[in-house]
Amino acid sequence: MTAQQAVQQATAYFDSGEFQRILARRVAQRTESQRDDRDSELQRYLQDEIGPQLIALGFTLHFIDNPEAANRPFLVAVRIEDPMLPTLLSYGHGDVVFGNDENWRDGLSPWHMVEEGDRWYARGSADNKGQHCVNLAALEQVFALRGGSLGFNCKILFEMGEEISSPGLAQLCQQHGELLQADLFIASDGPRLNAVRPTLFLGSRGAVNFRLTVNARDNAYHSGNWGGLLSNPGTQLANAIASLVNAQGVLQVEALKPNSLTPQVRDILGDIEVGGMPGDPDIDVNWGEPGLTPTERLYGWNTLEVLSFLTGNPARPMNAIPGSATAVCQLRFVVGTDWENLAQHVRAHLHQHGFDYVEVEFMRGSPATRLDPTDPLVNWVLTSMAETSGKKPALLPNLGGSLPNDVFSDILGLPTLWVPHSYPACGQHGVNEHMLKSIAREGLQIMTRLLWDLGEQGTELVAQHRAHVGGGQ
Repeated sequence: MTAQQAVQQATAYFDSGEFQRILARRVAQRTESQRDDRDSELQRYLQDEIGPQLIALGFTLHFIDNPEAANRPFLVAVRIEDPMLPTLLSYGHGDVVFGNDENWRDGLSPWHMVEEGDRWYARGSADNKGQHCVNLAALEQVFALRGGSLGFNCKILFEMGEEISSPGLAQLCQQHGELLQADLFIASDGPRLNAVRPTLFLGSRGAVNFRLTVNARDNAYHSGNWGGLLSNPGTQLANAIASLVNAQGVLQVEALKPNSLTPQVRDILGDIEVGGMPGDPDIDVNWGEPGLTPTERLYGWNTLEVLSFLTGNPARPMNAIPGSATAVCQLRFVVGTDWENLAQHVRAHLHQHGFDYVEVEFMRGSPATRLDPTDPLVNWVLTSMAETSGKKPALLPNLGGSLPNDVFSDILGLPTLWVPHSYPACGQHGVNEHMLKSIAREGLQIMTRLLWDLGEQGTELVAQHRAHVGGGQ
């Protein structure tokens, strides 16, 4: 048996319709983690859907209660073939966002998979049920073709709270580090660069939300009687925000700019073009950091966004000067950003520009991560993807969005490699979410080849990675 034969067998499996049947059954389960009346569905997905498939592959199952969110459980599945073999850790989440049933277009439902052309419509088809179904199917193909073996050890972590910011995931990895110990991490979530081009990304941008507030007085006052005499918190806050990010969307806080957009990273990003696909919005070419390409702004730089702004009563505006104003802002950032001291940096910047009266509240944040693009594991995955698909894959140093990658890269200390099976216009988190059948098929081919090669070359690949890290690269 060769790698090409393994890919052919996986393709035949996909074309048989069995993959579609399994995915249709799984998306029918209403695993909405944002609701408090879906506890039984969340439990059942792991126990009745994922568990039996992994038991058939010789995995031992560990169901672990969530230490931070009741009824949002974890499953750690472990298959050790030989302690001397390398160990792969993978990941998936079985929870989805609200179905939003009433707003899907006619003929579609979030809980019944409908095929239209190349699209499979259903909630979770892209995020993340379709993606982890691809990877589990690839494991099945390799296991069967090797006669009941993978050629490597494998561990899989499933969570049921990713859509509520993964409560308990970091604590799980801290408390069960030995159970989750591995040599490398490969998983699938988030989108490809576009629908056509297979993609590998090595981490994710971080995100931190913070609140800005101006409290001028306890009440609103008539704008005719007091206008020109009382400060307007809405006006003050608007100007304070303008000092943080200008009218062209350029971040103005020097202490929150990154130092990691190196010539090497810019060279990698030079091969990437963002947008321009059906369903994508038009890019505002003059928005954001000057001197950078749109790709560099998205994957290599930091952006400050205003998520909400409230002053007065927008639903019923009155002729009154409001007593307060508040805004929630977000910094999306790459590695090399001092994000943990964001509140301190924002306060200092506002003080420098005369806005001492603006209160700054750090709300929540998650770090940015990025595997060294020169790591030998990166070239291995890119080469395998190219040989399987016949296309040049896109390499992203990090995803533009955020994933809980830090628990794998920082807490568990693993090299992280993400091979997504979705695309930007999939409707993720919105209505009419869908997976492209063509991407699922190609994704299964890619993952089958990748896992087959890991069984053939895993020991050597891990040794090369360790030599690279040990050499201080």
